[in-house]
Amino acid sequence: MINKTPFHERLEQLNTTHRWGHWSGYLSALKYVMSAKHEYFAVRNSAGFFDTSPLYKYRITGRDSERLLAGVMTRDVRLCRPGRAQYTVWCDDRGFVLEDGVVFRHSDTEFLLTAAEPNLGYFSDLVGRLDVAIEDVTDEFGMLAVQGPRSRTILAKLAPEVEGLPYFGHTDAKIGASPVTISRTGYTGDLGFEVRVARDDALGVLDAVIEAGDGHGLRPFGEEALLMTRIEAGLVLINVEFSSSRFAYTDHDRITPKELGFGWMLKGIDADDRPFIGRNAIRRELADKTSRWASVGLVLDWADYDRVYDQAGLIPPKDETPLDYESMLYDDDGERIGYATSLMYSPMLQRHVALARVRPDLAAAGTRVNLELTINHQYQTVVAEVTRPPFFNPPRKTA
Repeated sequence: MINKTPFHERLEQLNTTHRWGHWSGYLSALKYVMSAKHEYFAVRNSAGFFDTSPLYKYRITGRDSERLLAGVMTRDVRLCRPGRAQYTVWCDDRGFVLEDGVVFRHSDTEFLLTAAEPNLGYFSDLVGRLDVAIEDVTDEFGMLAVQGPRSRTILAKLAPEVEGLPYFGHTDAKIGASPVTISRTGYTGDLGFEVRVARDDALGVLDAVIEAGDGHGLRPFGEEALLMTRIEAGLVLINVEFSSSRFAYTDHDRITPKELGFGWMLKGIDADDRPFIGRNAIRRELADKTSRWASVGLVLDWADYDRVYDQAGLIPPKDETPLDYESMLYDDDGERIGYATSLMYSPMLQRHVALARVRPDLAAAGTRVNLELTINHQYQTVVAEVTRPPFFNPPRKTA
């Protein structure tokens, strides 16, 4: 059975393409107009709204809730104060990533965790004798992401609290008579917010946001535009940049936080007061320098890209639609040195960019690599330069 989110009734009216995908059992708009690029530019130049309701949501409460999360999450949740949120990952005993998500701390003993995949059984099995209650509240709430340079101006009309909201902060507010929680979070790499609202109040809140966005270029955007923005922002996506270790057949499909580019999450890993799951394996990896990969960004050489297509008698494509397959990477001697997981032509940067994985000794910014393309049914390579994502990182995102 396919479910409909609390916002679906209104979004269905706005979706002129009638194109829907399936996300965690819910209908999710792929795009609202024929060109997803129009929706993308709304996010980058004005504002857009996206229905994130299908994210799994778990309310975690009880005297030992912090202790549970501190013993599971790679990042130290004890440093997350009430009113703040924290992006994090959790791992298996061997230090391989199971999944990523955002923890919202509401009080000393109450948290909300959002995740892309179901995790209720996993976390429930870890409770043991701890004083912790975990409840799946996914269907109780709608979540609306309002993203882009004008998002703060729009939402401030409805909830003045957002004016002073810090990056990854959240606050309780009201939109009209409806209680909401607004967080300064998102998946676009831009200034943005997410509004969490009870299911019965969702349509009224959405209508209020749309009305407040009148004259500001606010428009809905779907998954296709979202995927474009997240690559520019250097944000990873499960089943693209990484697979859950829980479902991987071999270690080739597993990855550690360090290999995924999350070494910054490992601050304080040597402290003995927080032996989280996978900690010992990750410490050995760091000490022995056994990481197989380093996650990097790539910027393709536009002249070399044009050259290989010109020589093939073709017009060089500049397609913003991300490729849905891996592209191999080689050194100048033809040895395989890694692979790109996401590749697209960035409309903002006017360059081809990619999220990629290379050998750690080749991860320095400025390193030259060669990316494989298929042209006229033959393999060709294009020069690319290693860089550090994000590719698009406007100051307004955190200001």
